[in-house]
Amino acid sequence: MPRLVSVNAGPARPAAWAGIGSTAMDKRPVAGPVAVRSLGLDGDQVGDTQHHGGVDQAVYAFAREDLDWWARELGQEIRDGGFAENLTTSGIDVNEAEVGERWRIGGDGGALLEVASVRIPCNDFKSWMGLGGYDNRAWVKRFTQVGRPGPYLRVLAEGVVAAGDELTVVHRPGHGVTVSTMFRALTTEAELLPRLLQVEGLVAEAREAAERYAAARV
Repeated sequence: MPRLVSVNAGPARPAAWAGIGSTAMDKRPVAGPVAVRSLGLDGDQVGDTQHHGGVDQAVYAFAREDLDWWARELGQEIRDGGFAENLTTSGIDVNEAEVGERWRIGGDGGALLEVASVRIPCNDFKSWMGLGGYDNRAWVKRFTQVGRPGPYLRVLAEGVVAAGDELTVVHRPGHGVTVSTMFRALTTEAELLPRLLQVEGLVAEAREAAERYAAARV
């Protein structure tokens, strides 16, 4: 059964290495229930609000299985929240989730979330990995090549979640455009961009990229 391994949050803190001089990448597991609001988790912040956050990036999920894969690759354990994810999941391939897929987390009073976008790696992520003692050489390229970025989620219904909660897929659109497809379209395989236009409610940045690509080929 898919479930939450951990719910992670953290405030923005000064950081000389970060592009804007502060970061909220240091997410730590929260004990007990956490309220999920339209713009994210209670107790959590976004450091760079120009490039992150908002309703289409309210919550970030990453699979424990993918953290374990990277731990083997890097030769060092990675804690829950180590990739700055809000939700560490288990038992579900979050990268094969379709864009627009909806997840119910928790029972009565839980939250309803929708897969909306993907994480594009940046130099702050590279610096964060180096700070943790990991080999971060060519990190952006390596992370991109693996193509398992984890999804950003919209909050369709606010609620309360906690570690151990079940995660249930309650809607799958059926168009076949997965998190991995979207990521590859926006990074290494631009020829996939037109497929994104099948997604109802596609985030503006991705729609604009797909429309520009299509227009250039008319």
